[in-house]
Amino acid sequence: MTKRFYAVLANSLVASLTNTFVWFAVTFWVYLQTQSVLAMSIMAGVYLVTVAISGFFLGSLVDRYKKKTAMMLSSLCSLVLYLIAYLVFSSTPTAVFTNPSSAILWVFVILTLVGAIAGNIRTIALPTLVTLLIPEAERDKANGLVGTVNGVAFLVASTLSGLVIGFLGVYWMLVFAIGLTILTIMHLWILSIPEQKVIHAEAQTNPIDVRGTIRAIHLVPGLFALIFFNCFNNFLGGVFMSLMDAYGLSLVSVQVWGILWGFLSLGFIVGGLVVAKRGLGKSPLRTLFLTNIVMWIIAIFFTIQDSIALLTVGLFIYLCLIPVVEASEQTIIQAVIPLERQGRVFGFAQSVEQSASPLTAFMIGPIAQFIFIPFMTTGAGTDLLGSWFGTGANRGIALLFTVTGLIGLIVTLMAMRSRSYRKLSVNYQKH
Repeated sequence: MTKRFYAVLANSLVASLTNTFVWFAVTFWVYLQTQSVLAMSIMAGVYLVTVAISGFFLGSLVDRYKKKTAMMLSSLCSLVLYLIAYLVFSSTPTAVFTNPSSAILWVFVILTLVGAIAGNIRTIALPTLVTLLIPEAERDKANGLVGTVNGVAFLVASTLSGLVIGFLGVYWMLVFAIGLTILTIMHLWILSIPEQKVIHAEAQTNPIDVRGTIRAIHLVPGLFALIFFNCFNNFLGGVFMSLMDAYGLSLVSVQVWGILWGFLSLGFIVGGLVVAKRGLGKSPLRTLFLTNIVMWIIAIFFTIQDSIALLTVGLFIYLCLIPVVEASEQTIIQAVIPLERQGRVFGFAQSVEQSASPLTAFMIGPIAQFIFIPFMTTGAGTDLLGSWFGTGANRGIALLFTVTGLIGLIVTLMAMRSRSYRKLSVNYQKH
């Protein structure tokens, strides 16, 4: 791999860390200021929906401009929005931010939200740069490094955000974010990325080219099926995102749970490094499906008993496998989609796949609260399963995890036997 790629990766690491740090910190800060769970849930919903919708537009930007230009635009947008947020915060009395219905509070939240989401241009541009800078035989390993960078950014940002908000406050969070973003821009400015003139697939490129993107995906048999398979997996994975904190906190204190997640986040890094070292094998598509099978088997059993040790081991392995799945999908798209279309396809895939998470978040709470928890506390589940599975609210959540794992395993096995899988596998081998 080239030194230039490592330089781009380092630049993206700092940018991703900064944007993730800002959003985590603002989320913590808003809750501490307002003590409003509703405010936090609204922020999470708006963030997820915005990420899902923005992929279409941001992917088109990546294809319309040179990759370095798109990345520079990303950082400049973040910088401008963080500077405006800094001015809003500095000119507003602190007491105003304690009111969850304050318009100025939500202006501040939206400024930082959009500043962080502007960084998604980089998320889409980075796998296209892998295609541009890395020979095809080494792209799977490069995608593994991308997964490692994302894991490092998540781990460091989640740790630093709590420390900075707890000891220094949101003012210094903004100062750090602005400073790091300026450093990122300066480094990117002097970084040379060899790119030819941007090639457009059509005479005129629309700002949001959904129709052309769908046409490009449709030309690759089985690629739509892969994107929607990952979308369905995200829909099921949203069950764990929505309820894992509630389940974990029924087993350990909040302090232990926070420290535990700091350790578990290392799984992203370990998984990415393994892919960077060993690659994905001759068939990334087969690797993707086998990895999903292992993940769903873990999901079936990691809450089968009321054990924090079992949960920790299962979650760590699960998180190690996520970079493998992501690298597999990226490697396949890089092989079967022309470079001039990849930004839009990666953006489309991000939008479709991320759209599942908000839907799960809204649905799964009532399902757990009104079906699974009563079933394992006062319902028939106490007699049917209680003697070995356990009873109570946390066992209702555990049963929901097990059922989700079973559904995921069945769907994965069916997908592996499908015609779309065979077509996409053959198409990939041609490249």
